[in-house]
Amino acid sequence: MHGIPKGLMFAVYYPVIATIGVPANLTVIAILSRRRCGLSGCTIYYLVSMAVTDLLVLVTCVILNRIAGIYFPYSFLSTTPVCRLRAVLNSTAVDSSAWLTVTFTFDRFVVISCQKLKTKYCTKKTAAWVIGIVSTLCSIKNAFLYFIYEPVYTFNNVPWFCNIKLIFYMSPAWAAYDLFRGIFNPFLPFILILLLNALTIRYIIVANGARRRLRAQSQGENQSDAEMKKRRKSIVLLFAISGSFLLLYFLSFITILYVRIAKVTYFSGSDFSQSIFILEGSAFMILFLCSCINPFIYAGTQNEFRVELKNGLKYPLLRLLKRFEI
Repeated sequence: MHGIPKGLMFAVYYPVIATIGVPANLTVIAILSRRRCGLSGCTIYYLVSMAVTDLLVLVTCVILNRIAGIYFPYSFLSTTPVCRLRAVLNSTAVDSSAWLTVTFTFDRFVVISCQKLKTKYCTKKTAAWVIGIVSTLCSIKNAFLYFIYEPVYTFNNVPWFCNIKLIFYMSPAWAAYDLFRGIFNPFLPFILILLLNALTIRYIIVANGARRRLRAQSQGENQSDAEMKKRRKSIVLLFAISGSFLLLYFLSFITILYVRIAKVTYFSGSDFSQSIFILEGSAFMILFLCSCINPFIYAGTQNEFRVELKNGLKYPLLRLLKRFEI
């Protein structure tokens, strides 16, 4: 991989994750919207909202930003006003995806660990309010990004491309905003998901231990326990969710810290050997991968989802065979 030109690597990598991620998220949205997967209403709301935001990340960040920038560098998407708008949409989509993952993790924590709160909090109405509030706050927070960019150059009175203004690195107000961005995402979601999953897993382990002792006394230790198998699946799912998020978002936070501590600028040139390019480019590649694999983590592990997926894949073939029946 060291010998592969970085531009070529990006030109191949981003179309691949878009080709995989966009249909995967559309499939999740289509299947879960039919509500035939044995999931509660609020769970479906969270999973669909996460699939929608992951789809937006792939469309705005990967297709309209990365792929368009590589293959169509001088399209209208590269004019400064559109470039600024894309920056706002990109950050809003990424933040919404991260915080909806947090809200879903908290919902699972309540379902498993807080039986009294479960009936009041885990409802479709609450889920809709939470999703709406999270999306609104992420939009407001990222609207300020529109004002940190200036044109790289102007040609025929048309400003082209985006370059971060020097004042963004020198102004205490912008420095505080940039630090807040890093805390808002990925640092705070990083810590909250880690904490919530740790508490949930601890509860499951304690509950499983108590259940195992009761079954050993009443039926013998070798008896199978369907409930404990179900909880073990929950632990695997939680580790998959938390592990993927923590791993895939970690480099993004490191990049923000590096820019401030080392007093360098975010990458905006063409020197691919710069350390900030290597760090920032790797962070984005891994972060966007999260939106590509989320459908396989959140929905692909559900048995009912797999049944619906198989039925959906077989349906066109069955219709075609029926059409040619004599």
